[in-house]
Amino acid sequence: MRGPGQTDGRKVGRIALVVYVLLTFALTWTAWIVPAAFLAPGNGGFFGVGGPVFLLGVSAPAFVALALTAYCEGRAGVARLLARIGRWQLGARLYLFAIGYMAAIKLLAALIHRMAMGAWPAFGDTPLPLMLGAILVSTWMQAGEEVGWRGYALPRLATHLGLGGASVLLGVVWALWHLPLFFLQGSGSDGQSFPIYLVQVTALSVAMSWLYWRALGSLLLVMLMHASVNNTIGIVPAAVPNAVHPMSLEGSLVAWATIGVSSVVAAVLLLRMRGAEIGAMLNSGSHPPQLGQSGARQPILLATADSRGRGPTTGCSGRSAAQPTAEP
Repeated sequence: MRGPGQTDGRKVGRIALVVYVLLTFALTWTAWIVPAAFLAPGNGGFFGVGGPVFLLGVSAPAFVALALTAYCEGRAGVARLLARIGRWQLGARLYLFAIGYMAAIKLLAALIHRMAMGAWPAFGDTPLPLMLGAILVSTWMQAGEEVGWRGYALPRLATHLGLGGASVLLGVVWALWHLPLFFLQGSGSDGQSFPIYLVQVTALSVAMSWLYWRALGSLLLVMLMHASVNNTIGIVPAAVPNAVHPMSLEGSLVAWATIGVSSVVAAVLLLRMRGAEIGAMLNSGSHPPQLGQSGARQPILLATADSRGRGPTTGCSGRSAAQPTAEP
């Protein structure tokens, strides 16, 4: 039976998640929508798409996560969160998954197009060295999102919904966060089908959550995967030319094949994530989990004392550091 303290902690955790989502959406959408209301369509500059104010909105998930973590857990909590960027000593197969996920999905979508239409779709013309260079450079920029979505929100959602359920819900939230881009001229997504994007991003969220779990909470790996998705998705373009109805289901065959393949992959990964536990990542330190006597990876827990020295505290996470695996 769950005690009063645990019940109160879970309520606090839910409130913290709601506050996180509301603040993130408010900051991002303000940075994206308000300037667009006063600028000519397609105008760039300081306030335009791709400008400093726009990029502030892109990085809002991390800024809000760091602010809430500092408020609830102090500098030690912020240090624990950012330390996950330094987890890089992982298997080569995980790096390969991070880099090759979207490229493999797109090539399979191209094959489906070839089988259905009797001809290959158009392929992108970005040289491979340039693509790889862009991935390396832009990986670090993805901290603006991944520190928030995977680093802060995912483990907290998983304490309530399990890793699989959390990855699906986070995918929906993540996609909705991008919604204004489908109405902002020059964003690269304007006019395209948001419902198709919603399904694709939800499937991507499942894949990234699986990687985050298998990579022992490494933010570096999901940042790398995010950058790889952004820079390899154009291998087989799926955008509909001159699209103007973002809430429609108008999409190319490549787009539908892409969400079909990615959804199958997501279903397989959801099965593999059954029973997965990542709640302990909320309190893990800068060192990766160690191998226990059975050979299974055991998360390292660094219980932190609050400012009054009262011992382990839930802060705003909704779960005590001393009870990382309590059942909901």
